[in-house]
Amino acid sequence: MRLGSGTFATCCVAIEVLGIAVFLRGFFPAPVRSSARAEHGAEPPAPEPSAGVSSNWTTLPPPLFSKVVIVLIDALRDDFVFGSKGVKFMPYTTYLVEKGASHSFVAEAKPPTVTMPRIKERETPLPNLLVLCGDHGMSETGSHGASSTEEVNTPLILISSAFERKPGDIRHPKHVQQTDVAATLAIALGLPIPKDSVGSLLFPVVEGRPMREQLRFLHLNTVQLSKLLQENVPSYEKDPGFEQFKMSERLHGNWIRLYLEEKHSEVLFNLGSKVLRQYLDALKTLSLSLSAQVAQYDIYSMMVGTVVVLEVLTLLLLSVPQALRRKAELEVPLSSPGFSLLFYLVILVLSAVHVIVCTSAESSCYFCGLSWLAAGGVMVLASALLCVTVSVLTNVLVGGNTPRKNPVHPSSRWSELDLLILLGTAGHVLSLGASSFVEEEHQTWYFLVNTLCLALSQETYRNYFLGDDGEPPCGLCVEQGHDGATAAWQDGPGCDVLERDKGHGSPSTSEVLRGREKWMVLASPWLILACCRLLRSLNQTGVQWAHRPDLGHWLTSSDHKAELSVLAALSLLIVFVLVQRGCSPVSKAALALGLLGVYCYRAAIGSVRFPWRPDSKDISKGIIEARFVYVFVLGILFTGTKDLLKSQVIAADFKLKTVGLWEIYSGLVLLAALLFRPHNLPVLAFSLLIQTLMTKFIWKPLRHDAAEITVMHYWFGQAFFYFQGNSNNIATVDISAGFVGLDTYVEIPAVLLTAFGTYAGPVLWASHLVHFLSSETRSGSALSHACFCYALICSIPVSTYIVLVTSLRYHLFIWSVFSPKLLYEGMHLLITAAVCVFFTAMDQTRLTQS
Repeated sequence: MRLGSGTFATCCVAIEVLGIAVFLRGFFPAPVRSSARAEHGAEPPAPEPSAGVSSNWTTLPPPLFSKVVIVLIDALRDDFVFGSKGVKFMPYTTYLVEKGASHSFVAEAKPPTVTMPRIKERETPLPNLLVLCGDHGMSETGSHGASSTEEVNTPLILISSAFERKPGDIRHPKHVQQTDVAATLAIALGLPIPKDSVGSLLFPVVEGRPMREQLRFLHLNTVQLSKLLQENVPSYEKDPGFEQFKMSERLHGNWIRLYLEEKHSEVLFNLGSKVLRQYLDALKTLSLSLSAQVAQYDIYSMMVGTVVVLEVLTLLLLSVPQALRRKAELEVPLSSPGFSLLFYLVILVLSAVHVIVCTSAESSCYFCGLSWLAAGGVMVLASALLCVTVSVLTNVLVGGNTPRKNPVHPSSRWSELDLLILLGTAGHVLSLGASSFVEEEHQTWYFLVNTLCLALSQETYRNYFLGDDGEPPCGLCVEQGHDGATAAWQDGPGCDVLERDKGHGSPSTSEVLRGREKWMVLASPWLILACCRLLRSLNQTGVQWAHRPDLGHWLTSSDHKAELSVLAALSLLIVFVLVQRGCSPVSKAALALGLLGVYCYRAAIGSVRFPWRPDSKDISKGIIEARFVYVFVLGILFTGTKDLLKSQVIAADFKLKTVGLWEIYSGLVLLAALLFRPHNLPVLAFSLLIQTLMTKFIWKPLRHDAAEITVMHYWFGQAFFYFQGNSNNIATVDISAGFVGLDTYVEIPAVLLTAFGTYAGPVLWASHLVHFLSSETRSGSALSHACFCYALICSIPVSTYIVLVTSLRYHLFIWSVFSPKLLYEGMHLLITAAVCVFFTAMDQTRLTQS
């Protein structure tokens, strides 16, 4: 079966997304859940153990407190309350703790230490209970999301007049789990313990109650945990916690029998104390077993996902010689007899392995829980990928096809730029195996784009002053393009150029670069290097230098709102000047009004000021202003889509398509301007400026091929991801972008806006790549080559990384460093799939026109 390079790459990335999804489902812990459903009504509480006698306690115990007030403080660290800082920061709380009418704990939060997982956890003269706690802590720099001691340890203080302790009886806070709060509050309010809770009762809360009530509380908690264990662990009977629970229940029954016979004796007290200790040990063991079940890796699902992803990567690598040929097509062998035989054999082997694994697994497995239709579909896909890979490898070995620098021009040689791209990609992939390089990955991309600028400068000087082998320089000639920009070529040995339109001839001597154009070509790499250096100073990110002051902190302080306002307005003006040049008159007006609306939105929420209203009064949510901008964003996107559809009907109107692509790009730029915080608007302006410089004075004059241009777009897109202030820490995700223009939380728009706001850099550079290649050549090969290269360069790091995290799954920093990066890679691959679909759609449009 013959496929275009772009279509083939898009299919590969889509399959890779499926493999990553299966891997992530196996890598990240599955929640421990009860099979009981709420619609069936609440189950009656377990009766008190009887041991041969009738028990009169078959209902829930009465509540201990009349009301519970929970004071949840975001990012409250334990030493803000209990340490020396507590007397300074929270003196009254410290006084209550020392007075004795409270119980104090240090509650451990499970990483990732963000707020949402923690808040998604219920007339008699009874005392009230005040619960003071934090959802998570914070690091010394004020951030959170990882698993350092400062981020996971939070104070938990229970304050009530029911807790009587002698003044001065100071107890050191005991370390407990945050999940223990749910079970404790349920018992305290006389409610059933949530079925999915894995926590245990904080015993000091009930230690003042009579012995029978204490044992009743502990019995209800152990029964609930034992049921949860039975429903989630196949071999639950061998679990030490379950055995301890059964022993505790028998002893409890004996105590009940003795209690009903004589209520006051030393034997009764001693036996009760023994049962109590036994219950507490059983609770601790059961809770640890369930927590371990939560943290258990689903190795089988991880291996299935890894196999699929590695098969796709291998297939992409083997397809390079065919995919980058001039026709941008490759043959996918699917119909040969050998292929069919191998396919059926692999299916049988995988089915047998699936049955063996799923029937012998001692723990729950996501892939085993799928229906046979779904699991069979994945096995068929894996089998087909393996067979295609073997067939392609056979063709490569038999045909002797070895990758060249550019299969379009077999005689071309590897330049310094090509070596930089190859070594940079390999170096970045290898760096992902070290936690420090993952934390500081932005430094890797900053180094790569800076080195790229130096390499481009060296190439520019060499091509201008002296061509290869003493021949006349390659490139550095000009031609008037549709947007007034200069496009150039001059063929010489070693030149690897994009296909030119057949109607154009060689440039005349009067078109050779001179004057201002010459100096702009020579200076452009250094100007880009200066822009990148300025952007590095805007947002400190990562871990080691995140605490250091940067321009972003200076601009966002209340003392510099005037400077921020001027910078934001200037950035929006630069954005308009650079974007409007390729838009239609209607889109230009919409863009101008939209950018004005962006400033009005930021002024409405108090981020910037109007010159005539410096006091920033009447601050609002800015919903009307933001929706005003959304109207223009949708209008520009609609206009661009209409032009693209019209260009398919009018095949000869090539300019209409390039205008449509630029208007879609302009709509995305306007949306990014709305979602970016004001101090990040210079990032958007510099991104457009660098794209303009690269287009006019580097890519066109030097005539780089589609593969090189694609890699450069990818590198700059990754660098601008970090220029925005992003990192591989989930805490740096700006979730406020998901609420721009919304008065309530709406899931789908919030997710889409947050994703675009986070990945605006890579998306805008990919969109610019589509427009640039579409406007520079009317041949479909450039877009197909770009789509294939983009898919390949995105697949290499994600495929390597899942192998690394599998081998490092017991690393100390697996949850704080490697796991968040894995989520970023998965999301980036999903966005890459969307980009490849757009590439393929534009490629099909071009094929239709041709």
